[in-house]
Amino acid sequence: MSDLHDFSTQTSPLLQDDRWRETHLGRLLGHAMRRFDERVLHLMAGNEGVPLALANLAARDQISAAHVHITRHLRLEGSRLTELARAAGMSKQAMGDLVDQCAAWGLVQREADPLDARARRVVFTPVGLAWLQAFQDAVAQAEAEFREAVGKDVATVVALGLEAYAH
Repeated sequence: MSDLHDFSTQTSPLLQDDRWRETHLGRLLGHAMRRFDERVLHLMAGNEGVPLALANLAARDQISAAHVHITRHLRLEGSRLTELARAAGMSKQAMGDLVDQCAAWGLVQREADPLDARARRVVFTPVGLAWLQAFQDAVAQAEAEFREAVGKDVATVVALGLEAYAH
């Protein structure tokens, strides 16, 4: 117990200046990702190809970055719930809740898996495919805005660095 007390009462350079907690790479990446996802959702809300009901949900912040996980990770031929959850880094239960919500909005549906009659797949509906196209368009525009904001060379270095770091 005294060791803990001794540490907390010592004057440490770490404890004197904790600005590093605001500017470390993980925090900056988190802020950048949230900003990017918010911009993508905003652009999707204004996309003419998105059904009006979905555009209204997005415009009222009823669709979140969590819902974009399905858009990002659902394969065109469909995915099992466990695959989707693993790809998104979510629990199966949390992904199931998102799939239920997206199914209620008409973005996805569950169907029998042709490879295993006991299993179900999540697949895009035609409305979901329109949503996916809007997502692709919004990502392309948000990336172009990023390149404009930081410059082409910096954007290229950031993209290459993040790709190398992620793999």
